[in-house]
Amino acid sequence: MTKTNVLFVTLDQWRADHLAATGNPTIQTPTMDALCADGVTFRNHFTCIAPCGPSRTTFLTGMYPSNHRSIRNGTPLNHSLTNLAFEARTAGYDPTLWGYTDTTPDPRVLGEDHEAFLTYEGVMPGFSVGQQLPANSIPWLEYLAGKGYDIPGPGYAIYFPDPDYKLPPGRHPLFAPSRFKAEDSETHWLADQLIKDLKSKPSDPFFHHLTFLRPHPPFISPPEYHDLYKPSDMPLPVRDGSPDDMRAKHPSLALMYQAIPQDAFFMEGEGRAVDLDEEATQQIRATYQSLITEADHNLGRVIATLKEQGQYDETLIVVTSDHGEQLGDHYLWGKIGFYDESFHIPLIIKPPKSWNVATGREISEFTESVDLMPTILDGLNLPIPRQCDGHSLMPFLNGETPAGWRRAVHWLYDFRDPVAQMPETALNIKSSECNLLVHRDAEFKYVHFAALPPLLFDVKNDPDETRNLAEDPDYQGVVLDCVQELLSWRMRYEYGELVNLSASDNGLVGNRMSR
Repeated sequence: MTKTNVLFVTLDQWRADHLAATGNPTIQTPTMDALCADGVTFRNHFTCIAPCGPSRTTFLTGMYPSNHRSIRNGTPLNHSLTNLAFEARTAGYDPTLWGYTDTTPDPRVLGEDHEAFLTYEGVMPGFSVGQQLPANSIPWLEYLAGKGYDIPGPGYAIYFPDPDYKLPPGRHPLFAPSRFKAEDSETHWLADQLIKDLKSKPSDPFFHHLTFLRPHPPFISPPEYHDLYKPSDMPLPVRDGSPDDMRAKHPSLALMYQAIPQDAFFMEGEGRAVDLDEEATQQIRATYQSLITEADHNLGRVIATLKEQGQYDETLIVVTSDHGEQLGDHYLWGKIGFYDESFHIPLIIKPPKSWNVATGREISEFTESVDLMPTILDGLNLPIPRQCDGHSLMPFLNGETPAGWRRAVHWLYDFRDPVAQMPETALNIKSSECNLLVHRDAEFKYVHFAALPPLLFDVKNDPDETRNLAEDPDYQGVVLDCVQELLSWRMRYEYGELVNLSASDNGLVGNRMSR
């Protein structure tokens, strides 16, 4: 039997409502729309944590953040855990990374003074590196310099706008394109590296993990894309009152408004992101869509290569994101807090033809990022490690809904800052109290803070999450139900790799392969 190829793709900071196939009326995503037609789309898929490093750790280990505990960019990952790459190697694959995983190693192995801790952008153990794309992007910058581009400085300095561009009358400065063409963007360049590898080994079974940076900020797109969408066509952000009204709703919102700077999203930003006006917000929203379309185009180039080689039909393709983006909704930017915009993300699974899956379907049940590792391993007929908290989605691909499937999703967001300690100081709480857990089902979302007041939203009747019902006397029964559900979930998924094993007169007994 021919070994299944695997192409596991992530876009960075891509939220669920920015895909044409699932209802966005303005965005152009023809490649991913075609994958939806050739595969299965999961409409209620959520990441279990943000930002990048923790979310990638979650889907690569199959573990809830409460268990793997790599809960911020830069938090070391326990070396004893397995991951998708290690498990794929047991079947003879060479899992190869094209992009980044943002993994920080265990200091108990390397020693706390190791140079690896000068960055949080390490590679998840088990992956070979085809081409890494860290923030400093040195290989890509060298490529640009070789083509004659002026490199203004290290790292993200390349994303300053084209200095020779003449802004048309009436356009916001954020309309200005990048100084590099689309054919030279980091998205196109990274796709090129994978395409070269595919063409050099046309008959080898492969396992590639392709991680596009876009639509992650800085929000600036190449000249071929920057005018693709009109700011006036973008929906206005979800907002309930003024920023001051929002600050009064919860201390965590006041903290986030204070902490999020504009320059985290575009190179010439000044001040706080909460103060961006409508013109800037709508231009950013248009640019965000253009970056998704650019990523879609370059994924299409990779898929075209697979088709040229006759490999597409027998390649398992998984396309998702690490987390979403607030895009000014609730006056927030980035991947932060508890709102759906940061945690509801796309998931498309295109199976090999030999699996005989009925394609073009949409699944409405709740799925989580912890399910990706078990799903891929199950699809490859590999055992699912005991450490995994997620569950295989293969039954859904086969037209079945597993008995007792989850009725809610959960996520963790940790906002401590071991360096600046700003949240702790501003909120007068301990570092260990700078976190929240979310229980979200089809009707309600309950947000539990370790040391701050809870939140409750009726997401069925108030999908924009504008009214906090946590203190409403009529909803105290709902709060209690959600707290009990959250506690039961947390107890059910305590780290349990070894709990179903036991020493006995006959040696180690119990379920060796599952929770």
